[in-house]
Amino acid sequence: MATAVHLDGITKRFPGVVANDDVDLAVERGTVHALLGENGAGKTTLMNVLYGLYEPTAGRVLVDGQERSFDSPRDAIDAGVGMIHQHFMLVDPMTVTENITLGNEPRKWGGLAVDRAAAREAVVELSDRYGFDVDPDARVEDISVGEQQRVEILKALYRGADVLILDEPTAVLTPQEVEELFDVLEELTAQGKTIIFITHKLGEAMRAADDITVLRDGRNVGSVQAAETTREDLAELMVGREVLLDVDRPPAETGDVVAAVSNAVVDDDRGVRAVDDVSFEVRAGEVFGIAGVDGNGQSELVEALTGLRRPEGGAVEFLGEDVTSASRRDRIEAGMAYIPEDRQERGLVMDFDLTENAILGSQHSREFGPNGRIDWGATRDHAEGIIEEYDVRPPDATATSESLSGGNQQKFIVGREFERDPELVVASHPTRGVDVGSIEFIHERLLELRQQGVAILLVSSKLEEVQGLSDRLGVIYEGEFIDVVDPDETTEEELGLLMAGEHPDENDAGQSSNETESEPVDAAAGGDSA
Repeated sequence: MATAVHLDGITKRFPGVVANDDVDLAVERGTVHALLGENGAGKTTLMNVLYGLYEPTAGRVLVDGQERSFDSPRDAIDAGVGMIHQHFMLVDPMTVTENITLGNEPRKWGGLAVDRAAAREAVVELSDRYGFDVDPDARVEDISVGEQQRVEILKALYRGADVLILDEPTAVLTPQEVEELFDVLEELTAQGKTIIFITHKLGEAMRAADDITVLRDGRNVGSVQAAETTREDLAELMVGREVLLDVDRPPAETGDVVAAVSNAVVDDDRGVRAVDDVSFEVRAGEVFGIAGVDGNGQSELVEALTGLRRPEGGAVEFLGEDVTSASRRDRIEAGMAYIPEDRQERGLVMDFDLTENAILGSQHSREFGPNGRIDWGATRDHAEGIIEEYDVRPPDATATSESLSGGNQQKFIVGREFERDPELVVASHPTRGVDVGSIEFIHERLLELRQQGVAILLVSSKLEEVQGLSDRLGVIYEGEFIDVVDPDETTEEELGLLMAGEHPDENDAGQSSNETESEPVDAAAGGDSA
């Protein structure tokens, strides 16, 4: 089989950092090739070299056997290389057709005007050829994230791409959209296109790729065929040691109630009821998990608990005190740590450096400002401690948050919140966007905090994570707790039914899914259905 892309001895240096160190990569035409590695391993940098965003310090880029020198992405596109970034580059108010053809529109009247009919016809033909289901007339702001990603792919194909680079393509997709994406990749390769996709997820690489190359610390540490490897072998290549992929959770020794939510009623930003009469409590030394399909009220419930949103009804207690009206600052000072769902909106100030971000929420603490002014020396020491302990890359306390990869941003937030010496940790999707080695580390630290008597509320869209870590598991559906279960006594299939609003025992009794009605559950009362 012919080689579509050959990167020969690519080295890319930045001041103080070697991002890629003499990397060789060969990608066969008509295949899906996964570039796998931890956050900061050099995956995106290597692909940015291929796409013309970076000029290599050393090495050669060959496309279809011909050595190429790219001064810009335009040169790469002209050579048949397209890239779909993790954060899409679409114009929201414009239509699908306008986005796909933007800058390359067919013209009429001697080039004086855009031929909108021809543009739409070209998009429809391209969409039909590859089996994409997109509405050419829909505005981008009105379509789903998965559809937006297909628009990005069509945009690259419209410009003649034969090699497509996808950077963390599933990071923003639902499980259903992930499967749809994999179907798209199969169709593209069946028609001769070549796919390189960047990921840190083992399951994705094995599910979608023909071949897998692993980068570690900027170097190629091995290339394997997906059909001839295992998750364990790939994890060891990524991290350089054996990785425990399954959670080992010792029995819980629970203490007093640390946090309690009673009959909470919470509206979303539109004023629509998102949480309706939910009650639960979290005890010292336990992990109380919340499972559910995204958008069923988890975010609003967490924001009400942490002080970011005022509930319409009900009460929040923390360490025996009513904090329903307390500020976010008061809750932090009382010992409530929070890992937010959206790290860039809620967790970091993106143009602050890591030293400044290390004390967000604690800037009034005597530890960092004993005389009413921030002690920047102590603050920097604190930031460097987080960076070292949580393996944040690059290890530079003066780096801005926006300069870090998403996974390294997440590790820094997790480290900052865990180091607050909290009584309660509210962890909302704590391992979103991080690699397998970091997932193992974060899980271990959560269980260490649990063993130390810290109460933990865990919200996660990863079923295996929330099931593996939780001592009790509340399942939320349309803003209500449909049940609270023992995760060790409940199968994934049963949890899946609960997340869809159905009780497994009711289905077994012959009740159809659209007839199933479930009463809300009081989690504080032990999780028995009413």
